[in-house]
Amino acid sequence: MSIRPIDVARTDGGPQWVEAVATPSGVEVWWDEPRPHEGGRRCVVRRPPGGDRADVLPEGWNARNRLIEYGGRSWRPLPGGGLVFTNWQDQRVYRVDPRQEPVAITPEGNARYGDLYLPPGRDEVWAVREIDDVRDLVAIPLHDGRVRVIAKAQHFLMNPRMSPEGRHVSWIGWDHPNMPWDGTELCVAPLDGDGTAGPYQVIAGGPRESVVQAEWRDEDTLYAITDPQGWWNLHRLARDGSEARNLAPMDAEFGGAPWKPGNTWFAVTREGLVATYGPPDDRRLGLIDPDTGAVLDLGGAATYWGPTVSAADGTAVGVAATPYSPMQVTAVGLATGEHARMSAPKPVPDRALLPEPHPIVVEGVHAHVYSPEHTPAPYVIFVHGGPTGNHPVMLDLEIAYFTSRGLGVAVVNYGGSTGYGRAYRERLRHQWGVVDVHDCARVARGLVERGLAEAARIAVRGGSAGGWTTVAALVHSDVFAGGVAHYAITDPESWAAETHDFESRYLDGLVGPLPETRSRYAERSPLLHAGRASGPCLMLHGLEDAIVDVGQAERFVAELDRHGKEWALLTFPGEQHGWRREETIVAVLEAELAFYGLIFGFDTPEVPPLKLEGKP
Repeated sequence: MSIRPIDVARTDGGPQWVEAVATPSGVEVWWDEPRPHEGGRRCVVRRPPGGDRADVLPEGWNARNRLIEYGGRSWRPLPGGGLVFTNWQDQRVYRVDPRQEPVAITPEGNARYGDLYLPPGRDEVWAVREIDDVRDLVAIPLHDGRVRVIAKAQHFLMNPRMSPEGRHVSWIGWDHPNMPWDGTELCVAPLDGDGTAGPYQVIAGGPRESVVQAEWRDEDTLYAITDPQGWWNLHRLARDGSEARNLAPMDAEFGGAPWKPGNTWFAVTREGLVATYGPPDDRRLGLIDPDTGAVLDLGGAATYWGPTVSAADGTAVGVAATPYSPMQVTAVGLATGEHARMSAPKPVPDRALLPEPHPIVVEGVHAHVYSPEHTPAPYVIFVHGGPTGNHPVMLDLEIAYFTSRGLGVAVVNYGGSTGYGRAYRERLRHQWGVVDVHDCARVARGLVERGLAEAARIAVRGGSAGGWTTVAALVHSDVFAGGVAHYAITDPESWAAETHDFESRYLDGLVGPLPETRSRYAERSPLLHAGRASGPCLMLHGLEDAIVDVGQAERFVAELDRHGKEWALLTFPGEQHGWRREETIVAVLEAELAFYGLIFGFDTPEVPPLKLEGKP
């Protein structure tokens, strides 16, 4: 008995942007969730106190945006059950009232809006607006749609917040060549009578300090997650920058990489600060006493709490998962610690089909191993994207799809991954294509030494930056019998020239600035060394990908073909950077299984056959 591709597709993705709202009858909970069976749209859902879940977004509407291409916070609930949201199709901001159709409140044009925020007591929504790579903090009245610029500051902006008395505004900003996990600035400015910000002051952050979230405590104080000591810890900051105090010092991360502006790792409550913390192996939820630093664990059995936390009237809400249950919206009583699932249950295969994760460290490299029933076995090394990301311990039916068929999986949180402090994160600085490749190869060899994997039957796979590591490992090591690269970068210099603004200077830190370090780009480019590939490669790419153009895959397979190497390329219309449609998720999994059958030598009659081009 095995897990089917459709099982994976129907549990793929998870809720995000949760919000707890206090009402006279109790706390209502809001979130948005993926709908792979509806073309991949994200639908906003509301659960009133003691009531049933209901879609707030009418059918056909998609609460997503393209802020910095990855998208930012895309909606906020309005008093009375209404909603303000960004619509994927036209990127405009809409208001929808109960039992009404959405009405646009921003003009037509090429503007994108994201990281939505409702300032208390104001009949407007704040957002980061992006027009032709220029970003401003703006206010959008909920009725007349006359957009007002609040602040122009750094090249990138996120986390707009108004102080409790409405006299100040704060935000987080950064400029090229920094990425937000390298260095950001927490800014505070007076909010003038006309609703615009005066001159701002930087109260935390800098070129080597990353502030990822900030919330007001009172008119003179903010709480923020920042890492001056090398770990994203919770700090209390004076509004004038005169004081900064680490509330609960620990060698553990409270925050994470802000790939999507609008992530919240903590919420301010009367009881204290509700926050996520811990390594990717065991990401906890806790209540932090801001005076003593004491941490009360509220995580329960969950091994993962996502980067979205909200709280109201003694109830915290987040997204939790375990190795045997999918991501689900979970409410936690701050006084009782009791957990209650808010989102609809997802079908989960029999527990016997789900592999047990085993965290290991191989020569300083963090990994999670999912072994099949019998070992030694053929293994697949999973490489996460980013590369500034990580793979947490949680249910992943994509992994179970393969382990239920006798393949082992090892997920590698290579040097550069978040969750282990700045020093581990910066192991990848100027070493992309070297450290990540070596770390994946180290783990693969470690599996062989432990008697888990067969040395001749180990593959590597990943998406985006993980796809880069996949193809780089194929051409710069001799460990892997083949690779599967989802929407992969294959040539760093051409990608830096053609990608979007947010990541256009990313490689300054990962490889080095151009043109000074061009020789590194050439040395590490999988495209320029395709003839060294240690095995076949399956490339999978969406045709509407604005982050990694499909040309990266096309040029790479052309080079493989020129050198007589085996390859296959599958492309998917309507898909961007990542798979969102049910039919795509199924097709991708079936192709990947067929590929492993070809390179490892086992039959895969349950999936369509895959043909490899080129010469064996």
